[in-house]
Amino acid sequence: MPFKPVSPQVNLPEVEERHLKFWREYDIFHKTEETRRGKPEFVFYEGPPTANGKPGVHHVLARSFKDIFLRYRVMRGYHVIRRGGWDTHGLPVEIEVEKKLGFTSKRQIEAYGVAKFNELCRQSVFEYIQDWEKLTERIAFWVDLENAYVTYHNEYIESVWWILKRFWEQGLIYRGHKVVTYCPRCGTPLADHEVALGYKDTEDPSVYVRLPLKDEPNTALLVWTTTPWTLPANVAVAAHPEVTYVKVKRALPNGGEEFLIVAQPLLEKVFRDEDVEIVAEFPGKALDGKRYQPLFTFVPPDKPAHFVVLADFVTTEDGTGLVHMAPAFGADDMEMARKYDLPVINTVKPDGTIVDAVRPWAGMFFKDADPLIIEDLQKRGLMFRAETYTHSYPFCWRCGTPLLYYARPTWYIRTTDRKDRLVALNEKINWVPQHIKHGRFGNWLENNIDWALGRERYWGTPLPVWQCQECGHQHAVGSVAELSEMAGRDLSDLDLHRPYVDEVTLACPKCGGEMKRVPELIDVWFDSGAMQVAQWHYPFENQEIFKEQHPADYICEAVDQTRGWFYSLHAISTLLFDDVAFKNVVCLGLILDENGFKMSKSRGNIVDPWDVLNVHGADALRWYFYTAGPPGDSKRFSLNLVGGTVRRFSLTLWNVYAFFTTYASLDGWEPSAATEPAYTELDRWLRSELHALTKTVTEAYEAYDALNATRPVEAFVERLSNWYLRRSRRRFWKSASDADKHAAYSTLYEALVTVAKLIAPAMPFMAEELYQNLVRPVTPDAPESVHLADWPACDETAIDETLNREMALVLKLVSLGHAARNKAGIKVRQPLQEAAFAVGRASEQDVVTRYADLLADELNVKRVRVLSGQGEAVSYRLKPLPKQLGQKYKGLFPKVRQAILALDAETAAQRLLAGEPVAVEVEGQTCEILPDEVEVIMEAHGGLTVASEGAYLAALNTEITPELRQEGLARDFVRWVQNARKEANLDLADRIRLTYQAPEEIAAAVEAFRDYIMGEVLAVEMAAATPPEGAFTTEAAGGKVVLGIQKA
Repeated sequence: MPFKPVSPQVNLPEVEERHLKFWREYDIFHKTEETRRGKPEFVFYEGPPTANGKPGVHHVLARSFKDIFLRYRVMRGYHVIRRGGWDTHGLPVEIEVEKKLGFTSKRQIEAYGVAKFNELCRQSVFEYIQDWEKLTERIAFWVDLENAYVTYHNEYIESVWWILKRFWEQGLIYRGHKVVTYCPRCGTPLADHEVALGYKDTEDPSVYVRLPLKDEPNTALLVWTTTPWTLPANVAVAAHPEVTYVKVKRALPNGGEEFLIVAQPLLEKVFRDEDVEIVAEFPGKALDGKRYQPLFTFVPPDKPAHFVVLADFVTTEDGTGLVHMAPAFGADDMEMARKYDLPVINTVKPDGTIVDAVRPWAGMFFKDADPLIIEDLQKRGLMFRAETYTHSYPFCWRCGTPLLYYARPTWYIRTTDRKDRLVALNEKINWVPQHIKHGRFGNWLENNIDWALGRERYWGTPLPVWQCQECGHQHAVGSVAELSEMAGRDLSDLDLHRPYVDEVTLACPKCGGEMKRVPELIDVWFDSGAMQVAQWHYPFENQEIFKEQHPADYICEAVDQTRGWFYSLHAISTLLFDDVAFKNVVCLGLILDENGFKMSKSRGNIVDPWDVLNVHGADALRWYFYTAGPPGDSKRFSLNLVGGTVRRFSLTLWNVYAFFTTYASLDGWEPSAATEPAYTELDRWLRSELHALTKTVTEAYEAYDALNATRPVEAFVERLSNWYLRRSRRRFWKSASDADKHAAYSTLYEALVTVAKLIAPAMPFMAEELYQNLVRPVTPDAPESVHLADWPACDETAIDETLNREMALVLKLVSLGHAARNKAGIKVRQPLQEAAFAVGRASEQDVVTRYADLLADELNVKRVRVLSGQGEAVSYRLKPLPKQLGQKYKGLFPKVRQAILALDAETAAQRLLAGEPVAVEVEGQTCEILPDEVEVIMEAHGGLTVASEGAYLAALNTEITPELRQEGLARDFVRWVQNARKEANLDLADRIRLTYQAPEEIAAAVEAFRDYIMGEVLAVEMAAATPPEGAFTTEAAGGKVVLGIQKA
């Protein structure tokens, strides 16, 4: 007995735990690398997570999609290094430590001590590493965490320094005073790609403010802003030189009048239904230099201010066409300040509070000052209108604080210098989904701005730039050896973090003065993007490994990483090597709850992955992610949805597997290559479908298409179970071990073993279960795990496209036949007289004739025939739909309607049901009538029940004669006996003695079909007699049926 019989009843999580133990015990993961050493490399980069928080279901999604293609490549014979990594620097870590210490500002960190604070950061980064390791193993994401790269290690930091030194030597790093996106809570600028991660819809003020002109009484410029807190810093108003502006007169509510200046295209938007009079019209350039009275005088300007400037960036899409300018808080405003030599008035401190000089609101958080500033302007008659509106606003992606655009000196990488190469190299990358390439990612590259590199924080990679305190000379250090040489002492044991690296001073090579390191750290996204180099401590070690492992063949993360890790990888590789960092990338969509809402703590709809794993297991969870839709789409997720995968696929496959092992072990069957099995047509069809499936799945994996690598397998297993196996059961049941039974076993065995390998990358546990029981016992030299086996080859000679098409037609007609039965409310066990079919093409009529016996047996009818057309079984009526056609043809509709009704109903119905239009002639005009413009009403002829799909129709004669009814009762009796056998826990091959009591009609049917029944239920004796106590009882339509079963 080579195959161990398995029960159809299964606890899948328990099966998975058993195989986890096997993989651990035999070190299968490491063997996947060892056994392929020397083979072609397939390079994978792990996007490093941060282990200072517990992993969630979105991490399971990413890890599942990473794992599937790596397992596939190993089975294809590639050597795959699956090195893990941990992202250990930056604000994510600092903020968690601040929360534990109760800190809310950088000042508290300074007082506590940077060394102590950073040590806590170092300790915290692996707080949840055991949770990560446990979940990673449980979902079967095979990744080397024992040798994972860690971004805080000195070796990693040194490689990052080497990259930055290379950029420095190319003139790509510079310090600039620009308006940056700044987090006041974290006290540091953010790069553009970080800002993109934190947008939320929020409600903000929308205010229209008067700026009275100095030389025109009762006349004001009208400006619009959503940031009233910036108004105390106003120094100018911008107008577009070519836009037409108007001066309007409007009546004041309390008497009198005023004059306001706005852009003419925005007149209606600004004044809405108010009646205003245009008194002057002029181009924007006429406003150049006009002076207005400042709104506030808290901070006196140190240069001329408060006049109109001209700018091409002013639009007439919203607002008033006049833009309030506060250079300290806007990049465009800062450019205008440089052009016009305007003062820069900064009214907000680095911690986000209003400066002391703005006395009424000093110390308030900038956003909190908005309503008070509005109230002040209203009291002084300067507020024209104040409203609120909802828009998308950036918040800090880590701490959730509203960001502000803030003039700040910081360090930049001049990525704009290499924009053309960034765009050009993107053309070499295969993006999944494809639209990301020229959409989300491509647009990001096209609109590239210099990378804001500097961070004014504590725990991170220090920017390796030292500056002379005497002459200002700057020098970038690219290695610990270089730092040691310049410092004049061995620093090989130096912790390269703050504050220790800050204590290293160098002698200036220009003037001999003291050089100190600049205070900034670097963007944590640069850390993670540098992993392509730094994970190997390149160029200081592993030069050969690095050459083999760059660029990556495959990476995968959530779609938001287009502006995070994907961008940092791409930018660093472009600037460093003028080459791509990765060749193929899969971008994953959001995980939503069961109702389509984003998961969040506030909603209480977060699903713990362990809740799903403990109930349904990892295979089902993974399979659900692969089959729920394209990877880039958002996916609904819940315990119930994953349960649907178990019911739909996992248990179907398991039941086929259980069937095979049960009967193969009973018969002692083993696969044999000695003779070619005598395959039946059904066998040949299944083998043809199997090898076509292998081809389809292989092509999908090669295209990084997880959806089409999995869904077709699910469809195949459904046909395997509900068609092939159901149509072949009797071949396995019969006692003789003849050539036909051997062919059936061979076919089913080949299908199960091939499916095991095809699902191995996606469903690693189920694949291992099938492989260990079906392959290892009969193939002693087989690899010890399915994950060490080779990918199945497609035998093109086994694929018979004609046979596949013909059987697909048979399955379609069977489906329609069953649908007609359901419509009539007649169960399949009740035989019927006839099934008749209409098909789409003449060649298909022959298929119906050749497969008539199969169709008759499957649908339990006595006769099958081909209809000459659907008109034999049904009549059609066409009902023109007035709503659709009336809107389309208006006054011509009555004549169009008559023309439709005059068509040959059956011919027109066939076209419309097939999704094709029909044409009618009305008043010399050809009118194309679409399928959704006509309702096709189908009426079956007497005595028939029909079901149709396009040109295909099944018609059942539903008249049940006494003879047919009696046969139906006999079939019911067989089912009752089979249920009684199960309750008695009999083996499938056990013979029985059967006694029964039944109503007269049922008893008559049993005697009429005595031989049939005894053969079906393996009865050696059957008698109408009083069954023993405790016999099986069932309620039938005619009364009670009692069955006594005794093992023979």
